[in-house]
Amino acid sequence: MDSSTVTTTWDLSCSTLTKLSTMALHRSSFGPRNQVSCSAFVASLIAFSVFVACGRSVSAENPGATEWSSFQNGGTVSFDEEAVVILGEVNWEKQLDGYGQSSPVVWKDQIYLTTVRGANKEQCLVSAISLVSGESLWQHTTENASPQENSNYVSRAAPSAAVDAAGVVCFFEGGNVIALTHNGDVRWERNLVDDFGELPARHGLASSVEQTDDAVFIWVERSENPYVVCLAKSDGAIRWKTKGLGATSWSSPRLIPVESDHHLVISGIGSIVGLSPVSGEVLWRLEGVNGNSTPTPMPLGEGRFLVGATVGRGESGGGRAAESNGVIQISQDSSGKWTAEYVWRARRATSSFGSPIVHNGMALFVNREGVLYGVDATNGKEVFAKRLKGSMWATPIGLGPQVFFFERDGKVDRVTDLAGRQTVSTWDGLPKPVRDAEPSASGGAAASGSVVYAAVWTGKQVLIRRGDRLYSISTLVDSSR
Repeated sequence: MDSSTVTTTWDLSCSTLTKLSTMALHRSSFGPRNQVSCSAFVASLIAFSVFVACGRSVSAENPGATEWSSFQNGGTVSFDEEAVVILGEVNWEKQLDGYGQSSPVVWKDQIYLTTVRGANKEQCLVSAISLVSGESLWQHTTENASPQENSNYVSRAAPSAAVDAAGVVCFFEGGNVIALTHNGDVRWERNLVDDFGELPARHGLASSVEQTDDAVFIWVERSENPYVVCLAKSDGAIRWKTKGLGATSWSSPRLIPVESDHHLVISGIGSIVGLSPVSGEVLWRLEGVNGNSTPTPMPLGEGRFLVGATVGRGESGGGRAAESNGVIQISQDSSGKWTAEYVWRARRATSSFGSPIVHNGMALFVNREGVLYGVDATNGKEVFAKRLKGSMWATPIGLGPQVFFFERDGKVDRVTDLAGRQTVSTWDGLPKPVRDAEPSASGGAAASGSVVYAAVWTGKQVLIRRGDRLYSISTLVDSSR
């Protein structure tokens, strides 16, 4: 590897069940015999009943509500919160060094973000930022393993990192994988170009890092010979490598709880595949899926997950995308064979870049035109369709009686009374972005500089990420309700 530098600088029974399931389902590790703890087994048995009743909620008192450990928090974006919460003032705004499309990840009082810098994305940066003040704590810089023109037509630091007690693991679309401590020291790094060859991909790679306690999963859906590789967290050693889908995809791998175990699920145009997280073995394959290029599968418990698909632009089968939005069940027959089948399919609902979620028993999809569809998560019956203020790329966040939808231009729609009139209020408190006439050397660009790529809930504030900015937004209890 090239040399690197470091510079210092969310009724009681529902909540209780959910805490148990969340701790077990998202913190468990895979041992040599592909087993997990008894608590994980119990949690998997109760998880589906919890998600229907509570929207797969997690109490704000749970440490997971103040830590956002990976892309979409591993699929946990629905939280218990009794009060009606509104967004307040901007606590702080942080201009980033370079440009990126990844989600922030949070561990205790530190935020981690990735960016790329230079006319050809020559440098990959990992930045640690204070959650409280927005001040820079440290920044790690390394040379891009495969530089490419920095433009709006390719991914730019799109994969999100994964963080745990030991530190943060970052993947860049150029092939760099870097593990750092919370102080910014290098634990290990790999160059996937050196390991497995060049990474050509339509519009670049965007798959984020998925993790267990002791391993990370990197999905490289390149144009030829795509693959998924499992690396040990301790030293970056390769545990296994298996074939990818050979399909168009910018979604991320997702661990889905299944009985007493997990399957690593990957989704791309035409198919969804379940892999063993221990060996990389293909456990099942679901074909004939349309438009599933971008949304990432969202776990619902008991072997079920929500999948989104969008009406594509020139993608095969994109026009039939609605029938590919729905809930899928993973099952095992008496012979031990695994299968995956739709429990229900949406009638009209489609997704956009942001993944659909389930909150308070309602599956929520937002299409390219900004229309929000509410679908009963148990049976797929459409409950409502409501137009929001605009389209969005970021995944929504559910907080008790409300759901926040983050529009691509920075406005935030708060929807309350999902089962009734679906009241929409809009927050427009982000500073307006400064648009350059041309892409800058650091990677900012007129066409995409204003895009909101991700939002994170930390229990007391919401973090909103634009390509070259990070904002902390205070949250307040609406005393008028």
